[in-house]
Amino acid sequence: QMQLVESGGGLVQTGGSLRLSCASSQRTFSLYTMGWFRQAPGKERDFVTAISRSGDTYYADSVKGRFTISRDNAKNTAYLQMNSLKPEDTAVYYCAAKFWGRDYESSSTYSIWGQGTQVTVSS
Repeated sequence: QMQLVESGGGLVQTGGSLRLSCASSQRTFSLYTMGWFRQAPGKERDFVTAISRSGDTYYADSVKGRFTISRDNAKNTAYLQMNSLKPEDTAVYYCAAKFWGRDYESSSTYSIWGQGTQVTVSS
């Protein structure tokens, strides 16, 4: 069973940057679509971005132009570069993976999840 481990979260000031990593235990990592979701206290888990096995990327409107998803299949790792961070970006960020389907924004279509990493943006 594939496992995902996020890292790179922390506390940053408004306008700052963070880079999250999602490391996979699976050598077939390159075959999976990877997604990032976030969940703020008292709110639902929301789609942030995804990257398909072919490298196509998808972003929520709220992060377009500020966040960049990438993957390094040789390292079995996905990344989320977050720039120009805002207080409303504060949330627990989750990495997720799925093998089938194109409904990238739906969390229910992802079968494998990491434990999450906290991102806090201070004003």
